[in-house]
Amino acid sequence: MTRLPRVVATDLDGTLLRSDGKVSDRTRQVLADLDAAGVEVVFVTARPPRWLDHLADTVGGHGRVICIGGACVLDLASGETLETCGFDDDAVRAVVGGIRAVLPHAALAFERTDGVAFDPGYPKREPALDPGLWSVPVEDTLGARGPVSKILALDPAHVPPPGVFTDPPEEIRLAQEEFFAAVRTAVGEHAHLAYSGAVGLAELMPPGVDKAAALARWCARLGVDAADVWAFGDMPNDLPMLTWAGRGIAVANAHTDVLACADAVVGHHDADGVAEELATLLTRV
Repeated sequence: MTRLPRVVATDLDGTLLRSDGKVSDRTRQVLADLDAAGVEVVFVTARPPRWLDHLADTVGGHGRVICIGGACVLDLASGETLETCGFDDDAVRAVVGGIRAVLPHAALAFERTDGVAFDPGYPKREPALDPGLWSVPVEDTLGARGPVSKILALDPAHVPPPGVFTDPPEEIRLAQEEFFAAVRTAVGEHAHLAYSGAVGLAELMPPGVDKAAALARWCARLGVDAADVWAFGDMPNDLPMLTWAGRGIAVANAHTDVLACADAVVGHHDADGVAEELATLLTRV
């Protein structure tokens, strides 16, 4: 007889969600079965809050999501922010100043728990948002709003098509690594880069803020040890979480670094690999 984990933590894009960004009926049912069995399912994602509303009915009765790469714990049912982490404004200025000096053509964006701000030159890929969010350089929004949770840096010379690619073409991969190396040099110790699979996009988090730290704090509140946590992921920004959890599991389509470090590998995300593994677990209890 197999003992159920007390918490299942799963990444979304490329892991739990299919390529169309949706939760399949099969996955939806397995998540409901876990909730009924008393297992808390927590989504742990780089997505900001505004990209999560349509998933509220899939996260179980508690409705909690760790988002913005670990910078925010959100109650989807109520819309309440339960926990938030962010840069202090001096660190943001240091990060922005470093990037402006080393990569003057980079376009920046600030993610906050209450919204987003973009440089005027940042690609407009979210047409439903207020055009005013692109009106001024992002650093001009400091002091007028809450703390910045994540800084995004994009090189307009290498703007990729929208999407997440586990295995980008070699030309794109090399350009991306060159850009990432320049960003790391520019930001120094003021931020760390968390790669979630968005090609060409540098996602910068405050020091000490990642998926693992946020999940560990949340599980401590629940009185759950790492040994009683199963975690699923596909990209390098999932590695700290997979390493921290008692069982860290990769989907078959995961990044090579994740496949190499995982305790186990399950099916492709388009074949409901996470759900099938959890459904099998439930039958063994």
